[in-house]
Amino acid sequence: MTTSMIFFILLAILAIASAVAMIASRSAIYSALFLVLNFLAVAVIYLMLGAPFVSLAQITVYAGAIMILFIFVIMLLGTKKLDSEEPLKWQRPLAIILSAALVIEGAYVLVTRIGSHALATAATSELADPKTLGMVLFQKYALPFEIVSVILLVAAIGAVVLSRHDSKPGGN
Repeated sequence: MTTSMIFFILLAILAIASAVAMIASRSAIYSALFLVLNFLAVAVIYLMLGAPFVSLAQITVYAGAIMILFIFVIMLLGTKKLDSEEPLKWQRPLAIILSAALVIEGAYVLVTRIGSHALATAATSELADPKTLGMVLFQKYALPFEIVSVILLVAAIGAVVLSRHDSKPGGN
């Protein structure tokens, strides 16, 4: 086993552990900080795979901008501890079953691909250069890019509508 593979495995364990800690944390601020740690671990993995632009975009956009703004909002609005009471009893068993299926699928992929170079292949030239990445993104994948932007816009509008408080007297 090479040192880069050992470093990759350590980063993967850090990313998984920080994701589990984010989900298990009862404090919103700790969850956000664990998510920033997860984003940084994933950015270093991208850098190891030969995609420096994607790595820097991961750090700049996600860990740098979005999560820091999220932490500021949490600190400004305050946080409260989550209730230990479960509103829906079926959610926890379903989450356990789906998590077990994901772990089994990941183990299957690792076992079937041992010895192949598919686990740690370097990025192609399309992902290494920002100019080439932009050309590929907006020429070859223009329609999927636009579909994702519409889905994100609908999700943002839905979040605003769901979080809006009704100021009318007698309103629900």
